[in-house]
Amino acid sequence: MGTFISVGRSLETAMQRVRRAEELGYESVYVTHIAARDSLTVLAAYASRTSRVRLGTGVLPIYSRTPAATAQAAATIDELSGGRLVLGLGVSHRVTVENWYGASIEKPVRDMRAYVAALRAIFEGGDPPAEGPFPTRFHFMGYRARADLPIYVAALSPAMLRLAGEIADGVILWLCNPDYIERVVVPEVREGRRRAGRELEGFDIVAAVPAAVTDDPESAKAALRQDLLPYFSLPFYRAMLERSGYGADLEAFDHGMAQGDVQSAVSGISDDFLAALAGIGRAEQARAAVERYLEAGATSPCVGPVPRTDFDTTLQALAGLAAPA
Repeated sequence: MGTFISVGRSLETAMQRVRRAEELGYESVYVTHIAARDSLTVLAAYASRTSRVRLGTGVLPIYSRTPAATAQAAATIDELSGGRLVLGLGVSHRVTVENWYGASIEKPVRDMRAYVAALRAIFEGGDPPAEGPFPTRFHFMGYRARADLPIYVAALSPAMLRLAGEIADGVILWLCNPDYIERVVVPEVREGRRRAGRELEGFDIVAAVPAAVTDDPESAKAALRQDLLPYFSLPFYRAMLERSGYGADLEAFDHGMAQGDVQSAVSGISDDFLAALAGIGRAEQARAAVERYLEAGATSPCVGPVPRTDFDTTLQALAGLAAPA
């Protein structure tokens, strides 16, 4: 069991929280890559305060830097942490890729395959592809990275889930509820593993679980609805939500946005959706949510904070589900 701990106002506070999560027995800590601090650099800071917990990007956009740049940074942090890095990669979204990085998403599955192939070759000391979407002739000189540094792929669609199963060591999920994990994620990942001649066993399915142990669940749900607003506008997430059976939520959201009524759009995110996705309320309710993810096939449910709730309280309440330190 793991957790997502990104940095808010204070890096020092986040580092203290990561150290506390390790003491509580959490096995992994992931950090998102948003328009703030660099996720890999944050993991270097987390490594300086911990000794056991795995440290992962959840996730680094592949268009944000070349495979060579990613390989150098990842290998350095892996060495600094004593071999604890998990390199989580994602394609992000067209609006982000174009407006932040000046790149474009044309064939995301093809590009992810090529990016991971380049990283594998660099880590293993082989020749990376000199052609394709990410051509490079980079080799480490006078230095050897960990050849089997784990690479995880963020996936939502069946095609990307199959690719993750085929070429990666794990998959990272967001907004995928237990039903979607059981019906779509596990079968598609298994098919990808079959194509690679491998079994599903040993493949890590990391599922983000928004959680809040609180005496005011309605306020927490309202905060989570507001936090989810951008995702209901992004095509990759919308396609996954449609496959998950939440077309009515999308329609209500779209209607509110079309009317210029953001609050109405937010209200379109139903209680049923939140109940399936998150664990909000008493400690036993939050624990039950994590258990649902485990039963659905997630091998590493990772609890994440709900805005304007006390995440330290939630981490403490759910610590019993984590392996002992």
